[in-house]
Amino acid sequence: MTETLPTSAAGLSPAPKSKRGMSRNQKILFFLTGWLIVLMPFLFWWNTWFGRHLSDRQLTEYLQDDKKPRHIQHALVQLGDRMSHGDVNAQRWYPDLLRLADNPVEEVRNTDAWVMGQDTSGAGFHQTLLKMLQDPSPMVRGNAALSLVRFGDATGRPQIAALLQPAHITAPSAGRIADSDRAGTAIHQGGLIAKLAPATSSTIVEIRSPIPGRIRSVAQTGANVAQGAEVAVVDPATEQVWEALRALYLIGQPDDLPAIRPYERDLPDISNDVRQQAMETEKAIQDRSK
Repeated sequence: MTETLPTSAAGLSPAPKSKRGMSRNQKILFFLTGWLIVLMPFLFWWNTWFGRHLSDRQLTEYLQDDKKPRHIQHALVQLGDRMSHGDVNAQRWYPDLLRLADNPVEEVRNTDAWVMGQDTSGAGFHQTLLKMLQDPSPMVRGNAALSLVRFGDATGRPQIAALLQPAHITAPSAGRIADSDRAGTAIHQGGLIAKLAPATSSTIVEIRSPIPGRIRSVAQTGANVAQGAEVAVVDPATEQVWEALRALYLIGQPDDLPAIRPYERDLPDISNDVRQQAMETEKAIQDRSK
């Protein structure tokens, strides 16, 4: 009688194969992929970080790079740092600062206005800043006014007081809100607040914030709005309020008190530092008016 063998012994089922490890090429590819995942965000940050040091040659090149406004801003920030530390060599780029006051990019003019306030001896800076008080951008006007205070010039006091006010953003035309952000959201200057579908056009209109800050209120998605109707209100950023209060401490007048006093309140969205500065600014104004 023939003996029946177990299935595995009879060879009817192959023995399990051992797992194969990754090949050398696969390991290299896996390592390179992981390395790039880490490296790419770092390179992006490194190339956009304004704190990265620029050589004199790079500073000259960046200030002339009209195709890349962020390069110009980077150079301006670096130049402003040199000026604030009394670097005499920085004067070689002062003609560029005067030229950039008319740059078509708002962010460039905004940074330029701030940088010119770092050296009150700069030839032409005072007059250029006075002209920038008429800039179409409220942020450029505000920075120009703040820089003028360093020159002992209070001409821009109304523009500084305006920095304390929320931005009321209206609809450029009648239409329906196709999409909108949420109230309470922090937003940067030029940040998208809502999208408007005009009643007479199929082209979506983007509504952006003219200032950095926090959205206080915004029309909800689906709402119909008339031309000129309020779409959103944006409260100014803490940094903007802080700088305005410090400037008004020096040049503020009793007419500015209604804009200052809201920041003296004990509210969650007002920091203790800002609240204290607001109270000290009011006291300084009251003392000057006696």
